[in-house]
Amino acid sequence: MTEDHYRDQPLRPYVLTSGRAQPSRNWIGVDTLLIAAPGAEPLPVTASRQEIALLRMCSGLLSVAEAAAHLALPVSVVKVLASDLMDSGRLQTRSRAAMAPDLALLEEVLSGLRDLH
Repeated sequence: MTEDHYRDQPLRPYVLTSGRAQPSRNWIGVDTLLIAAPGAEPLPVTASRQEIALLRMCSGLLSVAEAAAHLALPVSVVKVLASDLMDSGRLQTRSRAAMAPDLALLEEVLSGLRDLH
C-alpha cells in the first residue's frame, strides 16, 4: 500500500476520542446547543483538526447534530469532543428554553397577521 492510500482514509472514531465512548458530561444530547466561550484560551498545538473545526464553527450557536453533520462524524464522537472542549473552558452550552421567543412578541406578531387579513 502506498502512503497516498492511507492519506484519504478517515480516522476511526476511537482514535479521535482517545478510546473513549462516552463524554464526561452525560447530559449532552443531539439537540444541545454549543457556542465558543468568549475570551477562552486558544487550543494547544496538539489539538486535532476536528477539535479546531468544532470550536471554529461554534462561533455562533450550533447543535451537536448540526456539528456532527458539518464534520461528517458520528454524533457520539462530537459529544466526546464537545465535552472535552467544555472541560477545558473553550466551549459552552445554551438551553433551548433560553432561546425561546418572548410570548408578548409572538402575540404582537399574531395580532399583526390578523390585522393583515
